[in-house]
Amino acid sequence: MAGPVLEMRSISKSFPGVKALSEVNLTVSAGEVHAVCGENGAGKSTLMKVLSGVYPHGAYEGEILFEGEPCRFRDIRASEQRGIVIIHQELALVPYLSIAENVFLGNEHASRGIISWRRTLTHAAELLRQVGLDESPHTRIADLGVGKQQLVEIAKALAKKVKLLILDEPTAALNDEDSRKLLDLILELKAQGISCIIISHKLNEIARVADSVTILRDGRTIETIAIGPGGASEDRIIRGMVGRDLEHRYPERQPFTGDGAGELAFEVEDWSVRHPIDQQRMVVDGASLNVRRGEIVGIAGLMGAGRTELAMSVFGRSYGRWAAGRVRLHGREIRTRTVPEAIGHGIAYVTEDRKQLGLNLIDDISRNISLSALGKVARYGRVNRHEENKVAESFRRTMNIKAPTVFTRTGTLSGGNQQKVVLSKWIFAEPEVLILDEPTRGIDIGAKAEIYTVIAELAAQGKAVLVISSELPELLGLCDRIYTMAEGRITGEVARADATQESLMRLMTMSTASSNEQV
Repeated sequence: MAGPVLEMRSISKSFPGVKALSEVNLTVSAGEVHAVCGENGAGKSTLMKVLSGVYPHGAYEGEILFEGEPCRFRDIRASEQRGIVIIHQELALVPYLSIAENVFLGNEHASRGIISWRRTLTHAAELLRQVGLDESPHTRIADLGVGKQQLVEIAKALAKKVKLLILDEPTAALNDEDSRKLLDLILELKAQGISCIIISHKLNEIARVADSVTILRDGRTIETIAIGPGGASEDRIIRGMVGRDLEHRYPERQPFTGDGAGELAFEVEDWSVRHPIDQQRMVVDGASLNVRRGEIVGIAGLMGAGRTELAMSVFGRSYGRWAAGRVRLHGREIRTRTVPEAIGHGIAYVTEDRKQLGLNLIDDISRNISLSALGKVARYGRVNRHEENKVAESFRRTMNIKAPTVFTRTGTLSGGNQQKVVLSKWIFAEPEVLILDEPTRGIDIGAKAEIYTVIAELAAQGKAVLVISSELPELLGLCDRIYTMAEGRITGEVARADATQESLMRLMTMSTASSNEQV
């Protein structure tokens, strides 16, 4: 490996009452893919904001050297002019502009204030070929999936003559195929001499593309280790991140032995849903499944299989147009035509998109937790704030929500702590059935372990738990049974003892024409 392209020495950054970074060191070699790992709140994003000029020189302590020269970036534009480009987890694209317009936004091919669209479109087409995106430069961003939008962001970075590319959780919202393509592209960029810093919680992806990894914990550098034989193992990285061994990533299950143990609690039968706009398209087609009391059941499927559409349509028909099907609770048919009706029957749904659909980010923890069951803290139509705060404080402690008080604004919390608030909200409603859609997406390993424990405890209390996840190891580690979906249909049901990643993937990729024989 060549000499260092980047050195960050003794970087410290403070906010009012919080020391976010303390004497952090990071060295990246030329042509290297360097991973940065740590729990949510460890300081990863803060460190990258220091590097990219979001926090300008003078707002932090320490020294940055790029290509051997000291850097004092005033803003993001200054860092980009040196060839340092950051792609945030929340993509910075304008949905109603074209690919070409987004790629050169703020970096236009212009002379005397007039944009040359010929040069813009020609150059954009070249960059799209370079990142392997087979789309017209005229295509609107809104018409692209998240995976393709991520490639547009990389094309945008290449247009700025990037030398060091920073990717913050680049595959968090991608399916397996899009993730594979993106990781392949990172390796191609490395072959072209472009250095990369990748922030990720997915240790298997780090092992695939990274040359070395720096571990942060509580705003400090723990260690930097090489990837490969004799280097960083998953257990060693986890130990560095959380400060302890996670011997059992998935908790030991305690079976539910109370009244009604083993009885069918929740049944969905022949459920069909049409697309909300294209009425001819059936997004869920004759799906049937069931969950027993004290059981954790998984749903596996590729992107577009209809898993979220099934869950949302069952939960108050909050997606699409219902076409057919029945829902039963303890053998009795119930109606779930609206969200309040579903909640009233004891059904809870933890959405895959906590920021858009699961939380009020501008409100505090206390109000978010009470939202699903305001009647429990209200009298004569008025919310008792004292009682509401008391409930929230109880959840803050039992769920280990890392916030100084329940009056902390939810939008300031890390992803893992936001997810704990969402779970607290629905546990407070005392549901009989919990549908958890991607419950650990975008959160760190320590927070994942805590959420796995909460899920296991809910099942031990006799709740019926349905888990949708794109991570097959997660389903295999948590669930008693796993259903698979493809093209809106249930293609298989596998007991935990018989399930493997390979057997699940076969069922997830099965054409629905042949699935009827399997179900």
